[in-house]
Amino acid sequence: MTTQTATKPARQRPAAVILTPSAEARIAALMADAPADAVGVKLSTPRRGCSGLAYSVDYVTEANPIDERIDTPGGVFFIDSGSVLYLIGSTMDWQEDDFTAGFVFQNPNAKGACGCGESFTV
Repeated sequence: MTTQTATKPARQRPAAVILTPSAEARIAALMADAPADAVGVKLSTPRRGCSGLAYSVDYVTEANPIDERIDTPGGVFFIDSGSVLYLIGSTMDWQEDDFTAGFVFQNPNAKGACGCGESFTV
């Protein structure tokens, strides 16, 4: 008697951060002007600011296999592996107005933020 086990197809894991169409467009613009050796854009949360952690978006020249990778129409977006737990479920948007332009984060893990909005705590 032989036994066969059915294997379920692997379910695609949701991205750690949801990128709005505006954020994806900004990533595309960044990659269009990127240095020749850039392979993508990376989000990290370095220790900085009065609340402890800040959002930082920089070019990367080498893909780290343990970083989270999100393929967007305009380029590759990486999330620092050490920052993923602080960012799971977040939405990243790009907003511009007459006075400022920048990425804006809706982070359900943030328990507080400084008055200027530059840093957060979990």
